[in-house]
Amino acid sequence: MDTTKRRLVVLGAGESGTGAAILAKDKGFDVFLSDSGTISPKYRAILEEEGIVFEEGSHSMDKILSADEIVKSPGIPLDAPVVKAAVSKNIHIISEIEFAGRYTDAKMVCITGSNGKTTTTMLIHHILTGAGIDAGLAGNVGHSLAYQVARAPHKVYVVELSSFQLDNMYDFKANIAVLLNITPDHLDRYEHLMQNYVNAKFRILQNMTPKDVFIFWKDDPVITAQLKKISTEASMLPFSEHEEEGSAAYIDAENELILRTPGTSMSMPRADLALSGLHNVFNSMAAGLSACALDIRKDDIRRALEDFTGVEHRLEPVAEIDGVHWVNDSKATNVNSCWYALEAMTTPTVLILGGKDKGNDYSEILPLVKEKVTAIVAMGVDNAKIVDFFSPYVERIADTHSLDDAIAACRSFARPGDTVLLSPCCASFDLFKSYEDRGRQFKDAVKKIMN
Repeated sequence: MDTTKRRLVVLGAGESGTGAAILAKDKGFDVFLSDSGTISPKYRAILEEEGIVFEEGSHSMDKILSADEIVKSPGIPLDAPVVKAAVSKNIHIISEIEFAGRYTDAKMVCITGSNGKTTTTMLIHHILTGAGIDAGLAGNVGHSLAYQVARAPHKVYVVELSSFQLDNMYDFKANIAVLLNITPDHLDRYEHLMQNYVNAKFRILQNMTPKDVFIFWKDDPVITAQLKKISTEASMLPFSEHEEEGSAAYIDAENELILRTPGTSMSMPRADLALSGLHNVFNSMAAGLSACALDIRKDDIRRALEDFTGVEHRLEPVAEIDGVHWVNDSKATNVNSCWYALEAMTTPTVLILGGKDKGNDYSEILPLVKEKVTAIVAMGVDNAKIVDFFSPYVERIADTHSLDDAIAACRSFARPGDTVLLSPCCASFDLFKSYEDRGRQFKDAVKKIMN
């Protein structure tokens, strides 16, 4: 197709949008990038160096609506005025991943789920690169897929996909699709209808063929229910906690991790896994099955599962101070993710909750809170919901509105042998720029205690 006269508009100038603009430029499109906010100096410098026309601080609707196609950054909601205006003009809107997929024949290993995406994505990438595979890391981690396709191509891409990215993907195809779990999250983006969110997650199966592989958690009730409603041509490799009919991965009676696929059969002691906690057993199963589907040698899989060092902001040990362990789990932006963190705790826990609530139902973590949590520190602009819900069950609750006050409350509650766990259940945008910003500020504040 001759694209030299086609006009492509990119909405959003983060990693995703900037990468899409560069790929579009390289493919001969007439490119215009628009960001209603302030573009970070890093990406502004890149756009200027590339000679890409852009604007920030507002949207020029006449320029945007002259597009033949729009690449929308995932953070922009579908009901944003600029998106609605483009839809009314019948302008096709796609994601950066969809756009990048048009220009590469590389194998795509795609991971989604409400929790565990980043850890599993990083673990798969760790296995592949350790086995000598030319693999790129993309999606919500690593560099933009579009940028890599344009300037740093790989033979395989390991791509973390959020529901927001999947919303605007149509022809893109995963060779290996991993669906870890589905629990309520981002429902404010899906008309507060769980089925809409489920449908978005299952878009990862689009266009798969019998040569492709679908890896999923067999015990997830939401996934199981949806699979009764739809069909896929992909080969299925389900994983489960214990051996079940059809399970390709599970933990056996001897506490061995078993992986069984048409091409591979292997086992290793669960105790040898680098990552602890049941949720990380599932992440390791999904990563191991992905590697099996790519014909990676068993020794390479086993070694990588043993020496992986984990992901920043996900059950990340920060320090031990006066006998108290401090753990950063800032990436736990929903209730189910916090459940997995609490499940992994083996000591009395002071739990930091709070932030921008996304319609949370805290009853899911209540049994673990009753069992393991000795105090709760609510940290946010408005903590009323947290305080009201947990007050009947937790005797010590602090209502704080800054990180410094939260740290001080934790120090007053924690005793030697305890763990202070930042696992907020909420988005970070009330007090912080992002969950990464929240986690790094938390780590910095903890380390100051040591000085």
